Amino acid sequence: MKLYFASGNSHKKEEMTRLLGGFALVLPKEEGIEFDPEENGSTFIENALIKAEALYSIVHQPVLADDSGLMVKALGGAPGVHTARYGDDAGKKLSAREKYMLLLKNMEGKEDRSATFVTALCLILSPERKYIIQETCEGEIATSPSGTNGFGYDPVFFVNDAGMIAAELPEGDKDIYSHRGKAARKMLTLLKEELNDKE
Repeated sequence: MKLYFASGNSHKKEEMTRLLGGFALVLPKEEGIEFDPEENGSTFIENALIKAEALYSIVHQPVLADDSGLMVKALGGAPGVHTARYGDDAGKKLSAREKYMLLLKNMEGKEDRSATFVTALCLILSPERKYIIQETCEGEIATSPSGTNGFGYDPVFFVNDAGMIAAELPEGDKDIYSHRGKAARKMLTLLKEELNDKE
């Protein structure tokens, strides 16, 4: 079953393909589709919906979109929906390491280091049939980076339920605890029910 994935991120596609075993995800760029919608929503759900609706309007086939981010309590919920663009200034984009090092700098002196990773998934099967799933992973911001697995902010995110830094978790274990893993398992159940039964 072909499912368009409203993203330009090959790493995210790789992770989501693993989580949704059996469904072939297709990035717009893989079919020569220009896709760069303005993600101007104030919540993860709004941004996931923006991406899903934008791609569905082009392909008119089942579309899945994801919007994820990190919310840090001591920073008023930042970086939040701006997680992927955290620290970017005047067109200069920071690397993943520069982003999490900036986060650590901004957390200096903060006693409350609690944080939450959030993922919103949006599935559109038709203009009238839309499904949204949002999940979280609770944790804390570490005082220094550790681990080599994962990507993004994983080296500085301590996963409460696992008792480890996200980047220290083996891939399979990360899927158990991660926000995206939790959301994807629920989405997989929905996809099997909605799409496989119709094949």
